[in-house]
Amino acid sequence: MLDNKKVMVIGSGPIVIGQAAEFDYSGTQACQTLREAGCEVILMNSNPATIMTDPSTADQVYIEAMTLEKATEIIERERPTHLLATVGGQTALNLSLTLDEAGILEQYGVSLLGTSLETIRDGEDRERFKQRMIELHQPLPDSQTIETIEELENFMEDHGVPLVIRPAFTLGGTGGGIATTKEEARTLAMNGLQASPISQCLVEVSIAGYKEVEYEVMRDAYDTTIIVCNMENIDPVGVHTGDSVVFAPIQSISDRMNQLLRTEARRIVSALGVIGGCNIQFAIHPTEHRYFVIEVNPRVSRSSALASKATGYPIAKLATRLALGERLDDCINPVTKETMASFEPALDYITAKVPCFPFDLFSGCDRALGTQMKATGESMAMGKTLEEALQKAWRGAGVEQAPLYPSWMREATSEQLWKEITTPTDLRLLAMLALLDRQATTQDELAAQTSIQPLFLELFARLLTIRDSLDLTKPVSIQQAKRHGFTDQQIADLTGVAAEDVHELRIAHDITPAFQMIDTCAAEFVSTTPYYYGSWSGRTEVLPSNQQKVAVIGAGPIRIGQGIEFDYCSVHAVRALQRAGYETIMINNNPETVSTDFEVADRLYVEPLTIEDVVHVLEAEQCQDVLVQFGGQTAISLAADLEARGYQLLGTTSDTIDAMEDRHRFYDFLDQLDIKHIPGEEVMTVDALKKTVMVLGYPLIVRPSYVIGGKGMHILNDDAMLEALLPSLTFPVLLDAYIAGQEFEVDCISDGTTSYVPIIMEQIEAAGVHSGDSTMVLPPKSASAQLQNEIERISKKIGQHLLYRGAFNIQFVVTGQQIYVLEINPRASRTLPIVAKVTGQPLLEWAVKAAIGQKIELPSERIELSFHAVKTPVFSTLKLTHVDPKTGPIMRSTGETLQWTENGHAKERFVFDETTKRHMTKPAHTIAGHGTEAWGQAKPLGDFPVFDECVAFFSFIPEEKGLREQALAKGVHVITEQHLAEYYETVRDCASIPVKPLSEWMIKQKEWMKG
Repeated sequence: MLDNKKVMVIGSGPIVIGQAAEFDYSGTQACQTLREAGCEVILMNSNPATIMTDPSTADQVYIEAMTLEKATEIIERERPTHLLATVGGQTALNLSLTLDEAGILEQYGVSLLGTSLETIRDGEDRERFKQRMIELHQPLPDSQTIETIEELENFMEDHGVPLVIRPAFTLGGTGGGIATTKEEARTLAMNGLQASPISQCLVEVSIAGYKEVEYEVMRDAYDTTIIVCNMENIDPVGVHTGDSVVFAPIQSISDRMNQLLRTEARRIVSALGVIGGCNIQFAIHPTEHRYFVIEVNPRVSRSSALASKATGYPIAKLATRLALGERLDDCINPVTKETMASFEPALDYITAKVPCFPFDLFSGCDRALGTQMKATGESMAMGKTLEEALQKAWRGAGVEQAPLYPSWMREATSEQLWKEITTPTDLRLLAMLALLDRQATTQDELAAQTSIQPLFLELFARLLTIRDSLDLTKPVSIQQAKRHGFTDQQIADLTGVAAEDVHELRIAHDITPAFQMIDTCAAEFVSTTPYYYGSWSGRTEVLPSNQQKVAVIGAGPIRIGQGIEFDYCSVHAVRALQRAGYETIMINNNPETVSTDFEVADRLYVEPLTIEDVVHVLEAEQCQDVLVQFGGQTAISLAADLEARGYQLLGTTSDTIDAMEDRHRFYDFLDQLDIKHIPGEEVMTVDALKKTVMVLGYPLIVRPSYVIGGKGMHILNDDAMLEALLPSLTFPVLLDAYIAGQEFEVDCISDGTTSYVPIIMEQIEAAGVHSGDSTMVLPPKSASAQLQNEIERISKKIGQHLLYRGAFNIQFVVTGQQIYVLEINPRASRTLPIVAKVTGQPLLEWAVKAAIGQKIELPSERIELSFHAVKTPVFSTLKLTHVDPKTGPIMRSTGETLQWTENGHAKERFVFDETTKRHMTKPAHTIAGHGTEAWGQAKPLGDFPVFDECVAFFSFIPEEKGLREQALAKGVHVITEQHLAEYYETVRDCASIPVKPLSEWMIKQKEWMKG
């Protein structure tokens, strides 16, 4: 054990496609475990939205850019004795390797905890991995490691195509893919060599069509190994596992093959010397008893979070204990508190994972799925049957089932549906259902065309059979439908009755859900951990208590516009409620998050966040009080239905929420308070829209209500743009005049009578860029004290009249001396975790106390800081082919970082991490596209048509979309807004700010306040 040692933990940085909230969960568990073991913990992570960077997680928290320079400064300052690199995803691994190669670890005497750097290199370096597998006599596809295009050409001479390109040391398959032609192979190889930090790719003969499975393995330093969980993709090799529907445990391979892969997985992990968690991916031949090794991740992975939540076995926590030198057979299983961690989990249920994609935000985006991951998040569900688990996970992911597949598929041609299948998209499984339903294909034909196992095609056929045999006069028919995942609403849609009638019929026949415990041991041992899933088989294991209780509704899967910040809010809400003496019930279906850690809330339910599923939980727990304001738009959208069913929404009402979403009511509210708002109307028809356009004039903003991330929002400049948009509009829509001013934002806390504005945020980019995609400075660096005071006054006035208790958010636009209110969000916002960390104030605690009606003493004036914090959006646009990186009213960023500065000028705004290698470097050029020549000192585009030596590209006209994509692929900062370009020019020669822990920034703030 390493008690009294100082351990530096490296996090994963901002959320990007391929590396999301799962590392917040694993990193948080690791930090807690280290501290419990007596270690002093130093955390480095640039992501301000996470629980991991909360001051309570580590002894010192450094919210700094994930670069060699910053990591070196932290090591020099803190002098850690050990480094933990395996819980922060690819970012942490790459940064740790960079520190080692630069000699920093040796210079400061820092040892690695757990898995060694040599083992990490064996798993991540494609050539070393290949050689180690050959030494172990493991079967691999024919392959070659390349560092030049010439080496690719030589490989293609011998093997032809198709080929798989796998860049080394990247996450989520970044830069790779399957090439079916030699030209595609050359393009992918060039991209892959660019994406790889060591300019290396593995080129291998394609085994697309093989079955893909994963094994999560744990090993201690004494060579005890267990298989925690095995999982299988519905999709064969060729679709990234992060983009595939996944079942756990494996359903469609023989026991003989399973035992073989278990043995080989343990042998590989043992030979590599992994200590802790490890993920191994295998490809199984479609018809023969043989396999290939695809990949070994010698770290806690994306799948580790899913495996942890699917089994109840906390992989990251136990992996950290193993890294500290403990043995598996000495660690108590935290779920059962009876068995040892060396007992392999056993499941008596099925877990399904369904990925969530951002395609609905991006028209024209290439939805084809391949080896490069495109999903932003995932939904998890458990059931007693494959059908039940899959249908629950589908609806938890927001997939339209009307009643089994999206309504448009009923009218689509067979050719349209086949297009979703032959080049697989996110809708391929639903399209298969639709084709089977109209008998336009057979299971055998689908198996031949897709290489999907017959078992899963039979699953789709069973769903159709159950649907067609539904008979409301027969209780056994209703019971069968429920056991296969059909909701009351689906049954109602199929039978032509109201959902309420189906509900009444169920109750009359005593057909109710059962909630059972996830205990890691299939009920073989006693377990008291209150971690539940719902099904329609067996007896319920829930015994509701008599304590005063509150249910907290989570935010569901990570998606653009609704990210990890709401998990932060949900976890803090649970903790605040517990401190206030309440029993807490957490309802969420995101396996990546801290909120679905069974040790956070008093009772955890992994269930879809639909009204029907949530009400089942509330009924089982006999809970009447619900908090929806910390779960983003997903939770807020349940408010009206919950209230209609008699549940109490703490801190708000559905009427207050509707008043802020309905444009007429919102404007009436502001008019009554004599507060200025943008001229606008809600319109119901095309004629009304055109009449309103004539009144408002151009430019104007068109958008729907009740959406997240600016989905469906457009800025229109003329009639031609309006006519082009009309066919895609769904009424009602909101029309607002567009005012090109400066945006400001506040997060407020209100107890119903008094409102507190902790700080004001200033948006660098002009109005029209979504606030989630903007650079925010806290407090403002250019706004006068008079303007800030007026924004604070207006905010407090709104809070006093809003009939709302808790946290809410207001957005403003300022032009000249006029302040307009753009939006009021009656819920916790995307920026609340940032404001809490920058101010050091317990804002979530105050918000929860206000919501439950407890008296709180709110400060009377906003906080003043002697420094500034800068929020930077981080984009995953490169992963989504044909998506323009130009910023606008629709949110595109997947995450954010935070920088500290004395004067509001943060050079680190343009420094990301060791994975992307995007640094602001002085020797490189800045290029100005057409119309951006006045934005700074950039050189004209015509002089520099190649982006290899370019650090930034200013561009905004539609015609340069291709150039923007090309620049982005080269690692160039693509800046599409003038104010941000001017900020870039201002800060590029600024000195970097020395690193300071979060606690020191807070001390500085307190000292300045006293002075």
